[in-house]
This record gives sequence, structure tokens and C-alpha cells, in this order.
Amino acid sequence: MKIEHIAIWTGDIERLKRFYETYFGAKSGERYVNEIKRFQSYFLTFSSGARLEIMQRPDISNRINKTAEYYGYAHIAISVGSEENVDELTKKLIIEGYKNPEGPRRTGDGYYESVILDPDGNRIEITV
Repeated sequence: MKIEHIAIWTGDIERLKRFYETYFGAKSGERYVNEIKRFQSYFLTFSSGARLEIMQRPDISNRINKTAEYYGYAHIAISVGSEENVDELTKKLIIEGYKNPEGPRRTGDGYYESVILDPDGNRIEITV
């Protein structure tokens, strides 16, 4: 078995698509639209073959506190290949205004990582 994809809701599907394409090299498929349900989505594919579905529907609401952790999925971890790449991408994202609640740092279990919040406040663990 394998995880086929992970899906997240967003209030601005085009903004979130650009974010993952720009900073993580994701390739987007065609936009899917269901007019009856007022639903739209994209599948984003990363170089490893992993896929992220980003979805939008007007009746889905936003979390109130975007920086707090909550029950459910905690983060997406994306490997960028080296500690230097973790540092460079983290610095670039901070300069461009994205929130960095943690790192870069070495964790107790040996990971080298930083955590960045995407435009919707979803935690992305950038790791080697």
C-alpha cells in the first residue's frame, strides 16, 4: 500500500497552487470544477511522485488561529536534499514574508528541518 495523495482546503486555490509550484517545484494538473457543488481542485505532483490535492468550496471556513497546532494532520514534510537547501529555502521564504515558527534546527530525533506556514497557515516541514 501507499498513500495516494493528501488533500487540503483553501480559500484561494490559485494562490496556494502558485506557492507550491514556486517554492517546491510542484507540477499542477488541470483544474477540476464541479459547478453544482461549487467545488474546484488541482492535483499537484512533486518530483518524487507524491501528490497534494488543493481544494476550494465557498462553504468551507478558515481556522481562526492559523499559527496554533490542532487535532488532525500536523504538517507536510518536504525533503529538499541537503541542510544547505533547507537553510536557503527557509531564508527565501522568510524574506518573501512567510511565517517561520521553528528552525532551521536539528531535532532530538536527528532531523534537520525548519517549519514554514504556507499562505493558508498549513505547516510545512522543510527537511533534508
